[in-house]
Amino acid sequence: MNSEYLPELPPRMGDIVNRARELPPMRVAVVDAAEAHVLAGAHEAARAGLAAPVLIGRRDDIERVWADLGLGGTSYPIIEAVSEAEAAEIGVAQVLDGKADALMKGWVHTDVLLHPVLSHLRTGRRVSHVFVTELPTYHKLLFVTDAAVNIAPDLMTKAAITQNAIDLARLLGIERPKVAALSAVEVVKPAIASTIDAACLSKMASRGQIMHAVVDGPLAFDNAISLEAARIKHIDSDVAGDVDILLVPDLDSGNILAKDLEYLAKACMAGIVLGARVPIVLPSRSDPPSARLASAAIAALVHHGWKE
Repeated sequence: MNSEYLPELPPRMGDIVNRARELPPMRVAVVDAAEAHVLAGAHEAARAGLAAPVLIGRRDDIERVWADLGLGGTSYPIIEAVSEAEAAEIGVAQVLDGKADALMKGWVHTDVLLHPVLSHLRTGRRVSHVFVTELPTYHKLLFVTDAAVNIAPDLMTKAAITQNAIDLARLLGIERPKVAALSAVEVVKPAIASTIDAACLSKMASRGQIMHAVVDGPLAFDNAISLEAARIKHIDSDVAGDVDILLVPDLDSGNILAKDLEYLAKACMAGIVLGARVPIVLPSRSDPPSARLASAAIAALVHHGWKE
C-alpha cells in the first residue's frame, strides 16, 4: 500500500482514497477487463490496498493489454468470457455466489452491464448513479445525479435518486447535504415539467419524505453554483452557492453536464451505482486510472459502511 503507487489526485479525492485504504480490500469483479485504462485502474486499486480484482473477459486480450502496459505477468485471476454480455453475467454470478463484493465496469457498455444487475441484484432501493466530482473552481466536492442509469425519471424516482445521493454524501462525511433540483429556470412553469418536480421535491424534503438534507428547487445551474447569480436574480436560497448535490432533470442533461465538468472544467470524477446488492464502480469508459481509483475508493467505503 505504498503511496508511490497512487496516481496524482486532487486533495479531497486523495482524502477519500486514504480513508478507504484503512479498510480491508474488497473483492471486485472487473467486467470486460481487456482495455488499458480499465486494467491500469484495477491494478492501481489493488496496489493501493483497495481491491482484490478478478478480471473477466477474453484471456488472450487481457494478457496482451497487460503486457502492453509493461506490468509483467498478471497475478490476478482471469475468468474467460467471449462477449461483454457474458462478462456481465459472470460478474453478477460472482456476486450471487459470494465471491465478489463489488462490480467494476470495464469496456462493457453500461446498459449491457446493468441488464443482469437489474435482473438479479435488486434491493428495496432505487438503482441510480452518482458522479462525485472535485473541481479546481469549486470549494468542495460536487455530486451529480443521475447521469447514467435513469433515463427520464418521474417525481418519485427523482426522490429516490436524491435520497441515494444524500446517503452517499453523508457516508462521505457531509452531515446535511444541500441539494439543488435543477431545471432551465428558477421559477415554476407548468410548461417545463422539471420545475414542478423540483418544487415538489423541495416540499417533500421539508415534510420528511426526503431525509437528512436541504433541498431547493427549481434552480438553474448558475443559481445553484453561484450565490452572486442568485442574488442578482433575487433568489433567497440556503442552497445557492454552497450546493453539494445537483439533481439533474434527466439522463441527457446529467450526462452532458458531467462531461462538461470533466473536459472543460478539469474535474476529477468518480462514478458509482448505488441501490444494488453491491456497489458498482461505473466511471466513463474513457476515464483515466485516477478516476477509476477514486471510484474504487468510494465503492470500498460503500461496501464497508452502507446499511440497507
